[in-house]
Amino acid sequence: MSKALITGASSGIGAIYADRLARRGHDLVLVARTADRLQAVADRITAETGRSVEIITADLGQADDLARVEQVLREDVAIDTLVNNAGFGSVMPLIASDVARMDEMVAINVTALMRLTYAAASGFAERGQGTIINISSIVAIGPEILNGVYGGTKAFVLAFTQSLQHELADKGVRVQAVLPGGTATEFWGIAGYGDYANSPQTMPAEAMVDAALAGLDMGEVVTIPPLQDGAMWDAYEAQRRTIARNLAHATPAPRYTAEPAPAA
Repeated sequence: MSKALITGASSGIGAIYADRLARRGHDLVLVARTADRLQAVADRITAETGRSVEIITADLGQADDLARVEQVLREDVAIDTLVNNAGFGSVMPLIASDVARMDEMVAINVTALMRLTYAAASGFAERGQGTIINISSIVAIGPEILNGVYGGTKAFVLAFTQSLQHELADKGVRVQAVLPGGTATEFWGIAGYGDYANSPQTMPAEAMVDAALAGLDMGEVVTIPPLQDGAMWDAYEAQRRTIARNLAHATPAPRYTAEPAPAA
């Protein structure tokens, strides 16, 4: 039996992942804060697919709730897929943002995702199979686009995923970071950007998830649904790796040690 645990599953991207993975033959464990909405998603999926769906009502920003979900990931050996989707963002400039709210963002987008991944990864590696899907964002490589704390959290998700791939690929664990662009979900209203979800520039959430799963099927570690020319990412990643191979030097680069030019 194959089972997927999905966070932030009561609406939007998480609910669509739940639907798609159920149709691919997974039973589900759905996690979100709002019990009634979560139950509605579970009931619909069970009715339409016949799959077993468990729900866990939890606020991943709360240590006790997060620990409960971690325990499920450690103990339920049927879970072979983790979708870290829970998170939120902001469009406010950094200096206009409430720092307490930014702290909450880091707790959900970074700490919870990291802890849940740790809870799942060891068991996946021991069993020689498993899939971890981390929902990042295009702001991971374009931090100027939205709020900088949000961009920083999503850059963490991207780097963390790439490191996981480096460590776990030979242990039978598949890892993917998904970088959506503007997607038609409740994100924009919560982030304070009004009706941007209805903009012609936003991608339907169903199309985004279907593209992400196509990328997973293709074996991609990083999937960027709105990027039309995939060769651009390949070149970006190749350049990053080239730079990384040229960083082990015991002396500063000559540009930092040259004699300063005389004052005019």
